[in-house]
Formats: sequence, C-alpha cells, structure tokens
Amino acid sequence: MRARLALPVALIAAISVTATACQSSSGDGGSDAKNAPSAASGAADYNPTAYDELKDGGTYTTVGTFDEQGNPFNVNATLTATRVWAWYNANAITFSPTGEVQYNPDYFSDVKVSVKGGNQKVVLTINKKAAFNDGTPIDWTAIKATWKANNGSDKDYAASTTDGYEQITGVTRGKDDKQAVLTFKGVYPSWPSLFNTFLHPKAAKADNFNKAYVKKAHPEWGAGPYTVGKWDTHSGNITFVRNPKWWGKKGKLDKRVYVNLESTAGINAFKNGQLDYVSAVDAESLKQVKGLKGTEIRSGGSPFVYSLNFNTKSGVLGDKTVRKAIQESIDRTQIAKIQFQGLDYQEPLPGSGLLYSFQKGYEDNVSAVLKYGPDQAKKELDAAGWKPGSDGVREKGGKKLEVGYTLMGDDPLGKATAGGLAAMLKPVGVRLVIKKADDADFSSILSERKFDLFLSGNRSMDPFGSRYLCEIYCSDRESNLTAAGSPALDKEIRATADIADLDEQTAAANKVEQKALQDYARLPLYSGPSTYSVKKGLANVGATIFYSPLPETVGWEK
Repeated sequence: MRARLALPVALIAAISVTATACQSSSGDGGSDAKNAPSAASGAADYNPTAYDELKDGGTYTTVGTFDEQGNPFNVNATLTATRVWAWYNANAITFSPTGEVQYNPDYFSDVKVSVKGGNQKVVLTINKKAAFNDGTPIDWTAIKATWKANNGSDKDYAASTTDGYEQITGVTRGKDDKQAVLTFKGVYPSWPSLFNTFLHPKAAKADNFNKAYVKKAHPEWGAGPYTVGKWDTHSGNITFVRNPKWWGKKGKLDKRVYVNLESTAGINAFKNGQLDYVSAVDAESLKQVKGLKGTEIRSGGSPFVYSLNFNTKSGVLGDKTVRKAIQESIDRTQIAKIQFQGLDYQEPLPGSGLLYSFQKGYEDNVSAVLKYGPDQAKKELDAAGWKPGSDGVREKGGKKLEVGYTLMGDDPLGKATAGGLAAMLKPVGVRLVIKKADDADFSSILSERKFDLFLSGNRSMDPFGSRYLCEIYCSDRESNLTAAGSPALDKEIRATADIADLDEQTAAANKVEQKALQDYARLPLYSGPSTYSVKKGLANVGATIFYSPLPETVGWEK
C-alpha cells in the first residue's frame, strides 16, 4: 500500500495523509551535486528486538488521533488513519525494511502462488482460529468482500485504488470456508499489497465502507492483539488495550495511547516525559530533543516523496506552457536546502513518484524531461504571449499571471518553502499568491480540488511502486490530484499492469512515467530522512522503511 500523505490517495494498500513536509534540476545538477550522495538513504534504525526479549506490560504513548475517514481502503483515508487502523485490525501481510514479503501465520497459515496458462492463482489458507471480534469467522468471504469493495465494479464504493483488485477474476471457496482461491487475469506480482489487511463483510457493504468509519471506530469488526479501550471524540485521544478475543501471540503492552497534540506541543510533551516517541521533522525540533537524558535519536531512510501538484483545471494552470515554465523556474536544490537545514542530511533530488533511489529499478524520470532553467522559462512565456507588466508580473489578454499556493497550518518550514517558491517565480514574472488554510480543511481542499498549487507527500507502505502508476497519473482517477492526463496515456499506464515480470514491469512503468511527467502537472521535490527521538528501551519503533512492525512486537526491552 502506499499511504498518501495527502490526498485522497491511497498509496498504503492505497491510502492518504496530510503533510508538508536534490540535485538541482539543472543539467549540471547544481552547485551541491558533487557532494550529494548518489542515492537516498536506505538505512533502517528501529532497535529490532525479538518478541521473547520484550518485557510483559507497559504503555506506549505518542502524538496521534483518528482521522475524518478511518477506513484505509477509502479514497479519503490518510496515512494517519491507516496507522490507527493497524492497531485494532488485521495485519496479515507485512514487508521487511527492504521490501521482502512476510506472511503473518496468525492470519494466513499457508500461501500458495501458481501460474497456469499465463494466469495467476493465489490460494490463501486462513488460520482456523482467526475470527473477528464479533465472533464472525475470518474466512474466504472476508477476502471476497474486500475484493468486491475495491475492484471498481460497483461505483457506490469510494475506493482508494482499484489497481490489482480489478485484475482478479474471482474469489471462491477452497477446500473449506477457511481457504480463499483468487484467480487473476494475467499475472499480478505485487498481489500481497492487496490483502495485507481486509474488511469484515459488514464493513464491506457500500454504505459502511464510505461512512461507518467517519470519526468512528468499529472494534467489533476488527481483529488482532489489541482492541479499542477508549475513543474520545471530544479530545481526539485514543487508547488501545489487549484484546481478550485474540488467538495469537499476545500484545506485550498493557496500553497503546495516542494523544491529540499539535507538533510543537508534542515536542514539549516528549521533553516532559509524557510521550515515548516523537518525530523530529526539522532542525529546530531535532535540536530540542537531541541529548535528552534517557532518550536516543533514531534516523534512517524514508519511503516518502513530497511533490508539488498543479491543478490543471484551475485558471492559468490549464496552459501546459505555464506549468512547464513554473517547473523550470523552481530550483529544487534550494527547496531541499530549506527542508534539510540543520539536519546533517543530503540526498539526490527525487526523480520519480513510484520508486526511491535506494530501490532496484529506480530511474530519474524527472531529469529526463525537465531541466532547471528560469531563462528558458522566460523565453517560453514570451513566445506564448505572456508579456511582463509594469509591476513585473506577466499579463496576457488582460489577465495577470498569478497562481495560488495553498499553505496548510502555520508550520515555519511550510512558510519558508512557500516563500522560497514565491521568490523563485517572481523574476520569471509569475506572482505566487500564498493562501493559508486550516489543517481541518485538508480533505475538502484535495477532494474538491480547491487549489492551484499544493504540496503533498506520499508514503509507500509496500515496495511495489509500479503498482501505483495509475493511481498517480491516470486521468480518470480521483487520486490524481492534478487531473492531468489523457485516455491514450491511461491505456499505456494500464498496459504495464499486465506485465508478469516485476523488473520488466518497473522498466515499462519508468518509460510511461516519463511521458506522464511531460504534462508538467506534478513535480517531485524532496524525500528527506525519517528521524525520531525515542525513549531508550523502546523496541521495534523508529525508521523502518517498508517495515510495519506487528503491534504485538512493539514494547519495552526486558
């Protein structure tokens, strides 16, 4: 899954999150290119500790709350929602930090994959003890219900992504109710991303799929070592406690607590000992938490990419020449400097929305289609009839070349980034109008496309980046924030899903992404490190790349 930081996007089995979270795009890579590493960090740092080495008991407390949409399969779900979901629902398939598939025997006692006549078959044998908290057995009907809700055949479902699900031709009962047989049209090598969690058949009814989890939990439809203890709609705080109905390895913690705090308050709460773990997203927060007694910094690679989205249905951004000129005017190296100042971190500029530079098959698709060049941008705008006005802002047909930039919240780093973009565009004759918005309006801004330019991030929850090509770039997808693309390109994008070999599929996806980037509607800007301050002794928490530790393995060292 890929969790969107922003959207409505699903990129975590397909999903979304709010975020603000490097070579220059110039031909020579900019002044810092010689010093930049050739790939982003693929290091993990999370104090991996065996289950038997953890003590029984304790509480784990972090910043967090529930999101508007808590169903991770829904188009409006966020990364936050997905993480909360995982504490009281099935975690059936996970990945190692580097992306190897791991089946959880508490859910799937056996998995067999075969290909016959060019079509793939997957047989999932479900643990005999597995049951939802309301007593409903977890069986083949849960797999079927999850498939039906996400395969796009019923338009009443606001599914985050249909990719992969639509290639399944059937889900049937195997030797008994505890076996699901999945048949595919062709081969879908990244199928594990489709069923790393699944829905209770009741939750998979259209009305419940769309509305039941809005600001609500349904622990009765959940399963796992923990269940909801307290879901406080007033404060936004959540507490998970051990689930007496769990059949597998019991959770090591007595409680898992989310406290609803803004980022600054979260740093202070960590310093006061009220939290066990906090994200250090910038130099100021890192400075505040570094060296605190009884804590340590854990830092590693990040499967995030933050991109600038251009709403192609909004005003002057409907003109591809304008979009290209704006992208050519943005010095991504300088944006990265703003983001990473004081973090002692460097990375090459991200060249793809699909894969990261530490992954096999990654290609710098951005540099293949875009070069940093404000002088070239000026020439293109001149040729397109955008003439500089007396105030330096270009005009055409009585219209000023003004573009809005939606800035969420009051984060200093977000403000600095917006200011940097405005300063880069001004000499080219483009006025950037910064429009402040409340974090609470995030979902509606995206789902209703109430923006011109919007910076948002995606976090990949699985290593199958090519799977998300359509989600990001297909013209008929809600998850394509830019609304760019064409039916002809959609056809090329969807054809990549039919390639059975993962390496070949990735190579084809890279070629198609280069074409999609020539719409100049989406510009990857930076990824950044994953850096956290953690109380010493906290195990299996930190910079995990693609790894999502099972809830029962999170706890405190003996």
